[in-house]
Amino acid sequence: MQPEFWLQRWQQGEIGWHLREVNLHLQGHWPRLGLTGAGRVLVPLCGRSLDLLWLAAQGHRVLGVELSQIGVEALFRDNGLTPVVTEEPPFRRYRSDELEVLCGDFFDLDPGHLGEVAAVYDRASLIALPPHLRPGYLAHLDSLIGPRTRVLLITLDYDQAQMAGPPFAVGEAEVRAHYAGRFDIQPLAAVDVLAESPGFRARGVTALTERVFALHPRG
Repeated sequence: MQPEFWLQRWQQGEIGWHLREVNLHLQGHWPRLGLTGAGRVLVPLCGRSLDLLWLAAQGHRVLGVELSQIGVEALFRDNGLTPVVTEEPPFRRYRSDELEVLCGDFFDLDPGHLGEVAAVYDRASLIALPPHLRPGYLAHLDSLIGPRTRVLLITLDYDQAQMAGPPFAVGEAEVRAHYAGRFDIQPLAAVDVLAESPGFRARGVTALTERVFALHPRG
């Protein structure tokens, strides 16, 4: 799945992953990470999510990463924000107070772009990637965060044979296979969301569970 796929989706307005409200799991479970202070929160593949604004309102310094310039500019424009824009090749950085978004390819990030990261919020990153790309994504993420970084992870779990992603199915067993070497994994919620997901039902999905995990560094 190449970057052009996602850029085309943005150009055509096919952004079914975008929510028009702040994610309820984020609001309900963010305190479970036990963060102290106003540390930096990294949001990979952030799109134009209102979750970034919510995190900034909690006092965090928020850094999103998004491939599409259309998505980044919509985030600021639709929320009445006028960002300061600077060129930092291979990225363009948009900043408004405690909210920053780097427009570019997540895989071009290096630690120098981020500084110290207190937490990662992943609602739409891991499930956006097919299985063969997930190990590379996770290895790159691992190279960007420190030993004390915590993660709030939200996935979708369904029978992958019933529907070709994205979004792709990621169940608890896979979460443990990917993350257990570095994190203690705490399942926080498993919610049946099929009734409120007509797009999934139309594509043949008969059961759909949204799963929420808090990942705390081992030791």
